[in-house]
Amino acid sequence: MSNSNILLQDFEYAPFSKIKTEDYKPAILEAVELARQEIDDIVTNSAEPTFKNTVEALEFSGEKLDRITSIFFNINSAETNKEIQQVAQEISPVLSEFKNDIILNKALFEKIKTVYQQKDDLGLNTEQLMLLDKKYKAFTRNGANLPKEKQEELREIDKKLASLKLKFGENVLAETNRYELPITEESKLEGLPEWFKDEAASVAKSKGKDGWVITLDYPSYIPFMKYAKNRDLRKELALAFGSRAFHNDELDNQENVLQIAKLRYQRAQLLGFKTHADFVLQERMAETPEKVNSFLNELLEKAKPAAEREFRELENFAKDLEGIDQLQKWDSAYYSEKLKQKLFNLDDEKLKPYFKLENVINGVFTVANKLYSLKFQEIDTVDKYHEDVKTYEVTNENGEDIALFYADFHPRSGKRDGAWMTIYKNQYIKNGQNERPHVSIVCNFTKPSEKEPSLLTFNEVTTLFHEFGHALHGMLANTTYPSLSGPNVYWDFVELPSQVLENWCYEKEALQLFARHYKTGETIPQEYIDKIKESANFLEGMATVRQLSFGMLDLSWHGIDPTNVNNVKAHEKEVFEPTKLFPDVESNCMSTAFSHIFQGGYSAGYYSYKWAEVLDADAFEYFTENGIFSKNIADKFRDNILSRGGTEHPMELYKRFRGKEPNPEALLRRAGLLAK
Repeated sequence: MSNSNILLQDFEYAPFSKIKTEDYKPAILEAVELARQEIDDIVTNSAEPTFKNTVEALEFSGEKLDRITSIFFNINSAETNKEIQQVAQEISPVLSEFKNDIILNKALFEKIKTVYQQKDDLGLNTEQLMLLDKKYKAFTRNGANLPKEKQEELREIDKKLASLKLKFGENVLAETNRYELPITEESKLEGLPEWFKDEAASVAKSKGKDGWVITLDYPSYIPFMKYAKNRDLRKELALAFGSRAFHNDELDNQENVLQIAKLRYQRAQLLGFKTHADFVLQERMAETPEKVNSFLNELLEKAKPAAEREFRELENFAKDLEGIDQLQKWDSAYYSEKLKQKLFNLDDEKLKPYFKLENVINGVFTVANKLYSLKFQEIDTVDKYHEDVKTYEVTNENGEDIALFYADFHPRSGKRDGAWMTIYKNQYIKNGQNERPHVSIVCNFTKPSEKEPSLLTFNEVTTLFHEFGHALHGMLANTTYPSLSGPNVYWDFVELPSQVLENWCYEKEALQLFARHYKTGETIPQEYIDKIKESANFLEGMATVRQLSFGMLDLSWHGIDPTNVNNVKAHEKEVFEPTKLFPDVESNCMSTAFSHIFQGGYSAGYYSYKWAEVLDADAFEYFTENGIFSKNIADKFRDNILSRGGTEHPMELYKRFRGKEPNPEALLRRAGLLAK
C-alpha cells in the first residue's frame, strides 16, 4: 500500500498534484494503524516511565497521520467536492475513535500520571513542564478517569459530534453555492461600481447566462449590499444570506445546531463540568463563563449608548436622503457607506485603485521585513492544490530557511467563505533538526477581471494583514514540540498576532510603502491617509455591539443547559434582544450558518476576538510610543510572543513583552468609546 499511495511515502512538501481523492481514506486508515503501533510501543515499554520515553514519545507519535489529515482537512475547506466530503464523513468517526482510544487508554494514562507525579523532581525546563501539564490534562479533562461505561458514552458522543460538525459545514457551503440572483436589466445595477458589474457579468457568462449574476460569496454579496441602490434586491439578497441552512429542507441546520449544542453539554456533564463553556474556558485566559459574560456585558455597557446614537444618526440620514422610515438590516451597509462618504468624502471606490492585491502582498511582506527581517521570494518549484495558489520561500537576514508560505486569495465553488490561516507542517525540533513550518492563508477577495487587476477594499486589506499576522505566528515559531508551536496557544490569545498587525494598515509610514495607484504608480495621497485614520472609528459603537452579540449567541448555546431549547430561532431572538438595533427578520437565523462555533474551533470562544482586541490595542500603543517600526519592540514581540507559541501561560508571555498586564482602556481609547 505505502509504495503506491503517495500520501504514505515520505515527502517534505504536500504533493497536491499527485494525490488522488481515492488515496485519502486508505492512507489515513493505514496512518492510524502506524500511530496505534507507536502508542503500543510506549505502553509496552518495560522501562520505568520517563519524560522522554512516555511524554515526548507520545508528542511525536502519529506524525504521518498529522501530515496526511492536515492536507486532507485543509483541502476539504479550500478545494472540496462531493467525493472529498464523502471521505470526510467516513473518516471523521474513525479519527474521533482513535483520539478517544489514546485518551481512554488506561495503561498509557498510568504512565503519564507516573511522570506527572514526579514532575518537580525531574529537572524539566519550562517548555517540558508545559508539555507534561498539557498531556496530563488532555487525559484527565477528556475522560481518562471515567468508569468504562461512561467512557463508551463519551466515544459515542464524540463520533456523533464529528459527523454533525462536518454536515453543518457542508450544508452552509451547499446553500451558499446554490443561490444566485440573476439580473438582466442594467437599471437594477444602479450605484454598483463598474468593476463589480464586470465581475457579475463574468459570473453570469461562466454559468451560461445573460446579464449579471450576484452570489452569496463575500466579494459578490458585500459590495452589492454596500452599493446597490435597488432596495428590493438588497432585501432579497440579505434574506437569502441570512436564511442559509434555515429552510426546513435537506440542507437545514436547525436540528444540527440543537444536536451539537446538546451533545456538547452532555459531554461536559459526563466529564464533571457544568456546561461546555466551563469545560472549554478552563484552558483559556478568561477561565470561566462568568468572566466572559462579565467582560462582554461591561463592553456592551460602554458601547450600547454609542451604538444607539449612531443608529439614530444613520436612520435620520436615510430618512432625509431617501425617505426611509424604518431602517432594516439590508439598509445598514448601503446607508453607512453613503453617510461615510458624506462625512469623510471617502469610499472604497476612491481607495481601491491604491490597493492592488499584488501591491498589498508586497506591502505586508515589507512590513514583516522591517519588523522581523524576513524576506519572501515567490517560487514555482512547490506543488499547489489550485492554480490560484501562490507559494513563497521565507528566509531571514542570514538567508536561513524560515518557512514555506502558501497564499490562496480568490473564491471558488469548492472553497468555504471567509478567511483563515492554516498549517500544513508544524515547526518543531527533533534529533537536533529545527523543522521549519509550512503555513497557508486562505481568503476570498475579488478576482482580477479582463479590464483590471484584483483591487482590494480597505476592509480586505485589513483582512489580509490579519491573516498574515496569524501566518507570522506560525512562521516565526521556534519551539521544541509541535503541539506548543506557533498558534497552538490558548484560543483567546491566538488572535493577538493577527489583530495587532491590522494596526499598521492605518499608519502613514506603512501605507506609503505599498499603497500606490495601480495605473499611475502615485502613492496614496496624505488626505486619504488622514481620512482612513479619521474614519477608523466610524460607527464603531454599532460594530462593537454586533460583535458582542455574536459572542453572546455563542455563550447562549454553550454556557447553559440547552436540553429544553427546541426552537433555534426563538432562542436566538431572545439572546439578541439586549444588543438589538435593527428589527428582527423572522425568516433569517444566524445560528444555522454560524460556522465559527458549530463547525470551526470557536465554540465558547467567539468572545476571544474582543478579548484579543484589548491585548492588541495595548500592544500597539507600545509600538506607537516607540515608533511603529521600532526594532527593539518588534524583537520583544517576536522573542516573547511570536516565537514562543504555547510554551508558557500567555499572560506571562505578554507581561514579558509589555512589562505589565494589558490595560483595557487602550481598546476603549482606540475605539473612541471612553467618555469624553
